[in-house]
Formats: sequence, structure tokens, C-alpha cells
Amino acid sequence: MDQELEEIRVVGEIEEEEEQQSNERREFRIFDIIETGNEIKDHRYFSSPSSLSPTSNKKIMQEWKILERNLPADSIYVRVYEERIDLLRAVIIGPSGTPYHDGLFFFDIQFPPDYPNVPPSVSYHSFGHRLNPNLYAKGAVCLSLINTWAGLRKNEKWIPSQSTIFQVLLSIQGLVLNAKPYFNEPLYLLENV
Repeated sequence: MDQELEEIRVVGEIEEEEEQQSNERREFRIFDIIETGNEIKDHRYFSSPSSLSPTSNKKIMQEWKILERNLPADSIYVRVYEERIDLLRAVIIGPSGTPYHDGLFFFDIQFPPDYPNVPPSVSYHSFGHRLNPNLYAKGAVCLSLINTWAGLRKNEKWIPSQSTIFQVLLSIQGLVLNAKPYFNEPLYLLENV
């Protein structure tokens, strides 16, 4: 695990140097590993215990690599914590052409001890507002991929051998923060099957 973490860090440092050389000013990296400090204490799952198995650790490191290589530029930002690899924070920028255009949507995510057999826990920073049928004022995220909604088809559920946190983030961006949020309402979906 330490070698994988070091490989991710070295690749990130090389990319940072390349960005500086090209005179592009970028304040935030799309994927960033940060040292655990005060910034983690406001994470929704910070007080939850971290007891990952070696298999889970390895899978999470693979997930980090997928995120680092594949996150869409300038629309999803991810921070992971060096000392708490079970925690992740994502910021999704609302897509253009939607009511969420350029809005910042913060999500705290925790990988459970038996990950990937169980989907990650996802909490939305709602600040007390419900802006979408799938994002609740208390932070719940209703999404079949993380098994918080039954979905309409079996293949919409979390599949341990195939599903990834990358898919979860893209699903939130594309399926939840979409142009017609009314159509996400479970009652509407069930009535129109």
C-alpha cells in the first residue's frame, strides 16, 4: 500500500511541475492527496471507525488511480486523505444547461470495511436545503448505484466486481444534477415505468 501511495504521489508531483512549466495557473488539482489535519475534522464520517481489510486497502488504491486518471477536467474535484484512506471528499460542479449550472455540490464519502462488497456511504452537504429529489436536506443521497434506492433494473445496483466510486461521482453529476430533476422523483419514475 505504501508503494502504491508513493506512486500516486510521484505522478501527481510530476503533473504539478508540468502545469507550472506551461504557465497555466491552477489553484486546485482535480485529484489531490492531502495530509490529514484540521480539514478532515468536518468530514461527515470522520468520527466513524476506520478498519479496512488489506483487500479493501488494495481496492481503494486502485480506485484512487482510476480517479486520478479519469476525472472530467474542471467539473469534479476529489480530495483523499493520506492517513484515512477510507474517506474521500468530492466537489461536483453543476453541469451547464441545468438548474445547477456552476453550483458547487460537496459530498463526503466513506469506504466501508468490507469494500467493494458493500457500496460506499455518501453524504451530501445540503446546508439544510433540498435542491433535488435525490439530495435530501439531512444529507442523504438517493441513488440506486449506492443501494439507497431500489432502482428500476437489477443492473442499476452496486456490483462489487464492477462498480467504482468513479461511476458513483459520474452518476451524481449526470443523473442527479441534470436538466430535468423532476424526472428523478421516485414516484414519477414508478408511475412511468
